[in-house]
Amino acid sequence: GYTEAGYRAMGLTGWGAVWPVFLSLFTEALALLTIGLVRPWGTVPPRWVPFFGGRPVRPRAVVLAASLGAVGLALLWTPFVGWWALPGTGMTPLGHTLVGFLYLPTVAWAPLLAAVTVSYHRRHRAPSAATTLPRTA
Repeated sequence: GYTEAGYRAMGLTGWGAVWPVFLSLFTEALALLTIGLVRPWGTVPPRWVPFFGGRPVRPRAVVLAASLGAVGLALLWTPFVGWWALPGTGMTPLGHTLVGFLYLPTVAWAPLLAAVTVSYHRRHRAPSAATTLPRTA
């Protein structure tokens, strides 16, 4: 949505202009990985996935990665709650308000990822001794 002059004003010229596109694609890919916490391929990835395909994943590693992701997202996006208190960065007041509303849903990403991670952990943890005791007649 920026013009060439807008990219120059931000210091994003040449390959620097590719950075926002890469960042957008990278965050979309990470967001799609969240689906693996609620779908069967979060337990055994499809065979076409390089390095991991067809082999069961270790739930502990998945929970650790997703937990670190939730913490990172919380650190990154929680300050955005106060967007409207920040001074405008060369934007019009309408643009400043619009950006705030467009990015506000990202604040929910961390707690939602944490909730899905807890659910994945509960579904994939080893059964406790209380649930594996044989019944007596």
